[in-house]
Amino acid sequence: MTLYEGDLRVPAGARFAILASRWNARITDALVAGARRSLADNGVPEDAVDVVRLPGAWELPMAARKLAGAGSHAAVIALGCVVRGDTRHYEHVADLCAEGLMRVALDTGVPVLNGVLAVERFEDAEARAGGSHGNKGEEAAMAALEMVNLLERLP
Repeated sequence: MTLYEGDLRVPAGARFAILASRWNARITDALVAGARRSLADNGVPEDAVDVVRLPGAWELPMAARKLAGAGSHAAVIALGCVVRGDTRHYEHVADLCAEGLMRVALDTGVPVLNGVLAVERFEDAEARAGGSHGNKGEEAAMAALEMVNLLERLP
């Protein structure tokens, strides 16, 4: 049996993109800080990270496709926060954003990490942006590193 598993080693010259919505900025700023810290802590130089700000989560898949299609980034980390409101708008944005991000990854072969929080309450987002449930931006960045490494190893 052959076991393939990625680790957190950074390939030489690898660039990473962090896409972040401005909607719910207090949360997304914390997610971006966590992602940047995680990449830096694992040896990614600051000048190898591009941060792109977008209006909201809805726009993330389009920007992810543009960057992934250009071929200059080893992975794209998408960060945002969608909080349930009184209408179905939440479901449309959160579900279609996730579907779009997965489509970009599958269509381009570039890892696109979904760090978009889809939460019931703003307090739930705070818990996942550096609070009691950790920082999902940090976790998405670590998953990006691992996927880049794993994809280099797969036949």
